[in-house]
Amino acid sequence: MEEILEILEKNSRYTDEQIAVMVGKSVEEVRDAIREYEEKSIIAGYTTLVNWENTGKETVTALIEVNVTPQRGEGFDKVAERIYKFPEVTACYLMSGGFDLTVIVEGKTMKEVALFVSQKLAVQQYVLSTSTHFVLKKYKDHGTMFKEKKVDDREAIFI
Repeated sequence: MEEILEILEKNSRYTDEQIAVMVGKSVEEVRDAIREYEEKSIIAGYTTLVNWENTGKETVTALIEVNVTPQRGEGFDKVAERIYKFPEVTACYLMSGGFDLTVIVEGKTMKEVALFVSQKLAVQQYVLSTSTHFVLKKYKDHGTMFKEKKVDDREAIFI
């Protein structure tokens, strides 16, 4: 039944009936599977991906590399939990390589994000350093490509 998860991950707007046809199961089997996935937190939530560049709302997204000192007996988990509970944080990942955590932050302005980093994130106990990278343009997010629609504004000529 992982097929159901793959379908919902690509498009959570499909109805139970549509999914049942796609996977060759009954509607009741699909509903039971989805209910079980939700109860076990396999399906953690449903979201809508918005291309904010096509709206009037100004948003700034930043990827912040964070180096931390892991806590004895807790590792990185407690430090990450303190960070991801901030409402500005939209995602937080434990990483391999040159830094420990990737923190994705959204704000209204670059200054708002910078103030979050300097006043809330960098001052956290166990945070050793941060490096902030601002997203200039999104081309693809969660598997969805953000293509600009090209408008042909050339004047028509009739012969």
